[in-house]
Amino acid sequence: MNQIADSFQTYDVTGGPEYGHRNLPKLRAAMTVLGLDLFLVPHEDEYQNEYLPDCNERLMWVSGFTGSAGAAIIGIDTAVMFVDGRYTLQVRQQVSEDLYSFTKLEGGGMASWLRANVTAGQIVGFDPRLHSPASLARLRDAVTLAGGKTLSLPTNPIDTAWNDRPAVPLTKVTIQPTSLAGKSHADKRAEIGRSIAASNADAALITAPASIAWLLNIRGSDVQCTPLPLSTALIDTNGHMQLFIAPEKLSDEVRTHLGNEVSLQSDDALESSISALSGKIVIADPNTASAWHVDTLQAAGAKVKSASDPVALPKAIKNAVEIKGTSAAHVRDGAALVRFLHWLDTDAQSGEVDEIEASTQLERFRRVDTSIRDLSFETISGAGPNGAVVHYRVNTKTVLKLKRGSLFLVDSGGQYPDGTTDITRTVPIGQATQEMCERFTLVLKGHIALATVKFPAGTTGSNLDVLARHPLWQAGLDYDHGTGHGVGVFLGVHEGPQRISKRPNNIALKPGMIVSNEPGYYKAGEYGIRIENLQYVTPPAAIADGERDMLGFSTLTLAPIHRDLIVLNMLTQAERDYMNAYHARVLREIGPLIEGDAKTWLTTACAPL
Repeated sequence: MNQIADSFQTYDVTGGPEYGHRNLPKLRAAMTVLGLDLFLVPHEDEYQNEYLPDCNERLMWVSGFTGSAGAAIIGIDTAVMFVDGRYTLQVRQQVSEDLYSFTKLEGGGMASWLRANVTAGQIVGFDPRLHSPASLARLRDAVTLAGGKTLSLPTNPIDTAWNDRPAVPLTKVTIQPTSLAGKSHADKRAEIGRSIAASNADAALITAPASIAWLLNIRGSDVQCTPLPLSTALIDTNGHMQLFIAPEKLSDEVRTHLGNEVSLQSDDALESSISALSGKIVIADPNTASAWHVDTLQAAGAKVKSASDPVALPKAIKNAVEIKGTSAAHVRDGAALVRFLHWLDTDAQSGEVDEIEASTQLERFRRVDTSIRDLSFETISGAGPNGAVVHYRVNTKTVLKLKRGSLFLVDSGGQYPDGTTDITRTVPIGQATQEMCERFTLVLKGHIALATVKFPAGTTGSNLDVLARHPLWQAGLDYDHGTGHGVGVFLGVHEGPQRISKRPNNIALKPGMIVSNEPGYYKAGEYGIRIENLQYVTPPAAIADGERDMLGFSTLTLAPIHRDLIVLNMLTQAERDYMNAYHARVLREIGPLIEGDAKTWLTTACAPL
């Protein structure tokens, strides 16, 4: 659902089984006309975004699934949904079991299914604009091994069948001033140009809208919850750019801001501009550029250099101005969270408040700060068993009340001009059980371990992930999602290339990178627990009597962690000291912004353990 700055999020049901019942026959009819036996439907759109404009919600249209990661394979008489561990419960709520079977996206996913189920001679269609070349190669190999054939389609049959498809967004581009960006786009372009030259390439194709927004110090609102102008770009070794974007989005002020070194062209000029790159070496990221981009480059006679988006890493390493800005945004956001947590501990303890009312109340507190531009994602407002649905999306069909004797999990964030926030808190409604408190404390111990760790240069998030899981593992428990993701500054709430996860990642954590710290525990059908703060990597510093300087983390998020859920005798003295220091900081920085009963509540919530 869309978010706009002057209204609250609504809760009419978006997605659900009725989508599949209504639209699956339409797609199958279009497939029959094309002679397809199977059709691949990824969640991603032409820009490989996590969050999509309404017109690109193709997976939701055909299935009813609204999660941010998933895929489907549609046959004339079969349909399969693929989701990761975050969505195993949600997919069964939103997608009809009469129409679809369900399997895991991890561990082979679509490729494994194709190898096992495609029969000789079957034709498997795909839209090359929606698949990265790396993922598509795996899928095509699987079909070939099974004896089938793949067919690249110039037009997506969903787009043909979707007769009431929303219009493509044409929202106005805005300028991100240097006072918030910390560096001019001319300096950024020059830096990226030098990195392209150092890679022995002539140019780079930039297909990630977040990279373009950061590089050019622009923002937009084409995508829900993420301030992106949908666009594509080419940049050469001199830092000169061609920006392919709908001209209706650009004001005279933005055109002046971009200047003469950024050539402005319409979206449909991309193919002809690529054709002019014959003989050039062009960087394309195989995980973000689409197969169509790569195929078009190769057909033009360009030599494709498969390499990471050259903007991704510089974007992830925040400069001092960006860190200062996002720190300020987190203080203001923290004030809203404190008012909300006070409300949860008082008015919402009645047992009559529901998830929608709670989510709306939180957004109301956030919008007291008139600088807020949007939410950074749709609030996860999970009461009782819904809290165990990792990326639960509240709607009028599944909404529950915050019943006494249960836990309430709320994961939310805001988009401010100077920063992007993301915080999760778990709160008792009434009296929590001993099991709830013990498992909350195990999650807290892992959270503290990751907040306080010191580590040498070259360490990756994958090296640190075990710290957050260790207390849970010792109790025979775990969680099926990553421990930390990168976060932008007035950009995506999920960004790379760094992450903290079981999955291998070769990107070393560097000073200025922002990551989340969010271990959790989920008991299906009963409750969920997650504690999330954002933190950034600090520069190397000496440790007394140590031999090497070590990096660490500094916490950005400022809001109390609920004391009533902590089993004190499970914490070490060092862990208690951390909690006391963190809560003292929350009181010191947020207290001056709070008044009345909420201020009294905050003082008690932040008292030493």
